[in-house]
Amino acid sequence: MNGIVSLASSARTVRLITDSPELQPQRYRPSCSYFPSMTNSTRTPLFLFSLFTLLSLFALSPFRLSAHPPFRLSAGGAEQFQADAKRLYEATHTDTGLWPLIAEFCDQYPARLSGSTNLERGLDWLVERMTQDGWKVKTQDVMVPNWKRGKESLRLVTAPGREMPMLGLGGSVSTNGKALRAEVLVVTSFDDLKQRQLEAKGRIVVWNVPFTTYGETVRYRYGGPSEAARYGAVASLVRSVGPFGMQTPHTGGMGYNDSLQKIPAAAITMEDAMLLHRMQERGQRPEVELSMEAKWEPDAPSKNIIIEIPGTEHPEQVVVMGGHIDSWDVGTGAMDDGSGCFVTWRALHHIKKLGLHPKRTIRVCFWTNEENGLRGGKGYEEQTRNEEHVLAMEVDGGTFRPIGFSGTLPPDMELFARDVQATLLAPVGALMLEKGEGGADTSPLQEKGVPVMELVVDTSKYFWYHHTAADTPDKLDPAELNQCTYAMAVMAWAFANR
Repeated sequence: MNGIVSLASSARTVRLITDSPELQPQRYRPSCSYFPSMTNSTRTPLFLFSLFTLLSLFALSPFRLSAHPPFRLSAGGAEQFQADAKRLYEATHTDTGLWPLIAEFCDQYPARLSGSTNLERGLDWLVERMTQDGWKVKTQDVMVPNWKRGKESLRLVTAPGREMPMLGLGGSVSTNGKALRAEVLVVTSFDDLKQRQLEAKGRIVVWNVPFTTYGETVRYRYGGPSEAARYGAVASLVRSVGPFGMQTPHTGGMGYNDSLQKIPAAAITMEDAMLLHRMQERGQRPEVELSMEAKWEPDAPSKNIIIEIPGTEHPEQVVVMGGHIDSWDVGTGAMDDGSGCFVTWRALHHIKKLGLHPKRTIRVCFWTNEENGLRGGKGYEEQTRNEEHVLAMEVDGGTFRPIGFSGTLPPDMELFARDVQATLLAPVGALMLEKGEGGADTSPLQEKGVPVMELVVDTSKYFWYHHTAADTPDKLDPAELNQCTYAMAVMAWAFANR
């Protein structure tokens, strides 16, 4: 997931899975939200009664849950929807091949930043593998940004003196071929820097901002460099955007204000940001030495990948789902967002393997260049502009335990989605439907009026590994991957046959 195509799109994309209290797993209480006027004392017995009732229904069959009236799945076709969903449930929940497939791909083609050899070789591998599996594969050519990290280092000069883990931020300029040595000024907010602006000139600003939500905290990664430059700073270091640290820096995108000096920008670990702050509070003036070779190269060719099952009655109407196949140049991009792509591919795989024939076309797209340009999402919209998209769905918030969906839907589609959830997705607990703006790659379609949805999952640990070297396949749980696959398969199947 990209925080930063722009700050606005960052807030739109990530707010949905982090900012809203209803989406925090430890605080998510669907039973209470149904009865907002009740006190805690009246909610508790009612919740226990409701839970007992639901468990009884689950014991009979996970597919005997009925939606609240009126039932809108189809005109007299509810039983068929449930029968199809049951087959999809059995197929997805006995699937032992998804996690190994993700691991194989991500282990062989890690660090898939746009413009990299790994990304393009990975895309070629996918085209070949999909073709071998019997898919008619289409590709869409796009040109993508091509930023290179190069060698980089950060050293604490002040005693005790040591190397400090760091990652340059995507899009940063270099230190012009030499090490940049300067004292640091640690601040905790934009207001804090403004109040201490006279101290910033000639120093390296360190943003020691504790994680609250991604949408709130990422502002310092994205806009911090230009704000530091505004007051004469020579570089910007941001505390890694995440709630948990083990001396692991988190990279990500950033942007410059073209009216201000472009200064080098990097992320440091949570622990080192706090260390520098403690030193400053003790009256010390910590000094560091930063070296970065970052540079931009000419745009590079890349491609989106598309597979689909044509509709039997309305093939011109398309339900598209997917994720972004690029990643940052650290880790393997298993969580962000290799697994999102593979979950949608596997969902389509099971629909096809079961011999289910949708009325409308169900399409899967692996978008390129979400992390630092959104060229894949924009290119898809441009190259399919004459097609009729019924719905666009994205998986780019992790593939942990599914909670539900967020999105922007017209009233009739929202009612339908809620019925699908209550009737067919209860077995995996994907019951929440939050109004939101969908994902980054579907945003160009949304701007053209296409309804959008995004899978929402338990993000308790997502930002532990986000944009780090620790984003590897071992963080993924095979059972949760299958649950996400089922949720996407059912939602796509339902809307394709609505």
